[in-house]
Amino acid sequence: MSKQYSIGIMQGRLVLPKGRGIQFFPFSERSPEGREEWQEEFRKASEINIDEIDFIFDLDRYQENPLWTKEGIGKIQEAIADSGVKVRHICADFFMRRPFFRVSEQERKENIDILKQLVAAAKEIGAENIEIPLVDNSSVKTEEEKAILVKSIAECLPEAQAQGITISFEADLAPKELLELVQRLSHPSLKITYDSGNSSSLGYDAYEEISTYGDYLSNIHIKDRVLHGTTVPLGTGNADFDKLFRGLKEANYKGSFTFQSARQEEGKEAETILSYVEFVKQYAEKYSI
Repeated sequence: MSKQYSIGIMQGRLVLPKGRGIQFFPFSERSPEGREEWQEEFRKASEINIDEIDFIFDLDRYQENPLWTKEGIGKIQEAIADSGVKVRHICADFFMRRPFFRVSEQERKENIDILKQLVAAAKEIGAENIEIPLVDNSSVKTEEEKAILVKSIAECLPEAQAQGITISFEADLAPKELLELVQRLSHPSLKITYDSGNSSSLGYDAYEEISTYGDYLSNIHIKDRVLHGTTVPLGTGNADFDKLFRGLKEANYKGSFTFQSARQEEGKEAETILSYVEFVKQYAEKYSI
């Protein structure tokens, strides 16, 4: 049976970290061939048969991000065309650093404008979904923050729907609480991005989560973490991949699996990703996904 899912990586996982941390947009000098580091990653992904790259839009130097300019969007389109590697998801880490709440009203309105511009950029590059992290600095703590978030996202959903783009929440809320938050907006363009590592670190039950979210799922971030702890290589933490894939099978999931997994030996990024691909393939085959 041919696979019904797509394999992706979070941007930056196939380049050297160079002290930039586990996740970042790879700004850099050009390669000898004239390609910037983020463009070179599309070629590297193609060489190991990765289907897509989850493109990062972060607060740091965001106006230099290729998603932000007409010229940059053209370069992304070229990278996609040359490599055959798609961009289906945009990880808007910008809103983790500067959420829609706990900011001034001016910043909240600027965030709305930025998200609307990202929707337009997503359409231009053939993306389908923009992920809004609600974890760490952007974790939703109060009912007031939920209300502000709902109000803000509601202003962007009509444009997203018109462009055929979904907006998804990646949150650390308990499953029923997250579903209730999404259902407050009751909009077909609002979805959920699930992260197996964040879930395992919080002690949630993966099967319960997937069963709760069902048709709202837009992307699965594949990661492993220890309970109340950090990211670790797949299979060495508390993530229960049997429960996850059993739930996905019952939900008839046919979307992306995006590796946001732990880095391992520096300089062997491709080997690390390939080992993770094999790890997921075993579960996908076991549960006939």
